Amino acid sequence: MPSRRWQPVLGTLDERIVTGEQPPHHKYHAKPCVVDGIRFASQKEARRYGELKLLEKAGEISDLEVQPAFHLNASHPSQPMFVGKYIADFSYYYAHPRQLVVEDVKGFRTPLYKWKKKHVEAQYGIVIREV
Repeated sequence: MPSRRWQPVLGTLDERIVTGEQPPHHKYHAKPCVVDGIRFASQKEARRYGELKLLEKAGEISDLEVQPAFHLNASHPSQPMFVGKYIADFSYYYAHPRQLVVEDVKGFRTPLYKWKKKHVEAQYGIVIREV
């Protein structure tokens, strides 16, 4: 049987561990993690999820939603035209007064994020809160 070093590397995480190869890293050095079966892009985002779950349990907020999507449409004379979507990190309602809050946990604001944020705020009449 040939030795391990002559076998082709298929790129799975298990094989990377065996060969000592490092998994690819996020370009902004965020470390993904899973909490309650939900994959978060960073530990900071996962921590915020924990905080929001506690606020929901205490009755301060309600209807917590993880990674809500907003369709981005462009104006067109005959009909709106779908041009993309924005996925926020969280949305929820304050209990008193009942008000929608859309949150995005940010470590770095890219030009694309800035554009999508402006587009969502203008199209939906909401304000995206950056944490």
